[in-house]
Amino acid sequence: MPFDVARIRQAHPALAEGYAHFDGAAGTLVAEPVARAVAGVLGGAVSNRTTAFAPGRRALAIVDAARAAAGDLLGADPAGVVFGQSATALVYTVARGLAGTWEPGDNVVVTRLDHDANVRPWVQLASAMGVEVRWAAFDPATGALPVAAFEPLVDARTRVVAVTAASNAIGTVPDVPAIAALAHGFGAVVHVDGVHATAHLPVDVAALGADYYVTSAYKWSGPHLAACVAAPAQWERTAMLKLLPSSDAVPERFELGTPSFELLAGFTAAVDFLATLDDAGTPDDTGTLNDAGTLDGAGVLDGAASRPRRERVLRSMAAVHSYETRLFERLLDGLRSMPAVRVLPAPAGGCPTVSFRVAGEDPATTAARLGDQGICVFSGDYYAAEYFTAMGLRETGGAVRAGIYHYTTADEVDRLLAAL
Repeated sequence: MPFDVARIRQAHPALAEGYAHFDGAAGTLVAEPVARAVAGVLGGAVSNRTTAFAPGRRALAIVDAARAAAGDLLGADPAGVVFGQSATALVYTVARGLAGTWEPGDNVVVTRLDHDANVRPWVQLASAMGVEVRWAAFDPATGALPVAAFEPLVDARTRVVAVTAASNAIGTVPDVPAIAALAHGFGAVVHVDGVHATAHLPVDVAALGADYYVTSAYKWSGPHLAACVAAPAQWERTAMLKLLPSSDAVPERFELGTPSFELLAGFTAAVDFLATLDDAGTPDDTGTLNDAGTLDGAGVLDGAASRPRRERVLRSMAAVHSYETRLFERLLDGLRSMPAVRVLPAPAGGCPTVSFRVAGEDPATTAARLGDQGICVFSGDYYAAEYFTAMGLRETGGAVRAGIYHYTTADEVDRLLAAL
């Protein structure tokens, strides 16, 4: 059946303000069921976690529901889901937890394509531990990050290979399973930044070969909350400084302090919403907080719940990828037809994100002029600092980034192209 973008847009009330949002790589609009779930917890009887009384048991259920939702989204074990305030914070948590076993003579491998959140923590911890940093370079002519770039770098002293599942600058999707297989062949741990990829692709952490995989819910219509998933046994091998009375159990020992129950409920609602994107029907308008820690009916479409959520997520994200790919081709064709626009190279088949520059104009000026017309794009290096340094563009303002998201329409693409 056709992808019903009109129905999806109705579930994002902020779109009624009329802005054309090509800024999803920096953060997406929240789906209405997510806002309702957050408000439901804030307005309900939810206390800190305890089994002694119902509001405390409700908090426990909210946490369990969010772990289950993350497991269904990513194909992960809910018992290995760790929540944190951001992907950056979680990468630092993992890096600090692993670095204690490193010794001089060891090495870690990072890439010039990654967001700095999957670069700097490893570089900084390597420096502190006297460990070598090795850099996997992308091809500047194509934007690809080939497996061959890792082959001379990974050896028996490699402790970590950190790689992105999709570039937040140009959308490149590296062959992570092949890179992981290479790393695992030498006994290295693979840390995958899935922040950009999760919004656009079906994800299976086992198929990727990721020992750790991190994602941020605000990149896929959820709240500002991140999750890092790994096998529980992998977390057991990961060290963590914590308070004496707090739990030593996995995954709780990595979640310092009391969690945000309202954001966890929003995380679950966002996964539930993603699971409906390929379905016909109308989201249920009701939603009351129940003792399972979720909203009854929040964002669930008629008949959709008869299929397991993991299956629904995979179907929906496959439909999202197909829709976004078609729309992205329209955007790329339009950009490449303009002689004054330089599109930064990226291989086909990646995520629907493009960086470009307009001749004779600073990228920040281009973004501001588009913003004056109600078109939201970002400029700069978007924390892909190594990429723009390697391309020789960081000192001159980076580039302008535009991305397709599943609520983007063809009319909005044409609006952007006309404005340029």
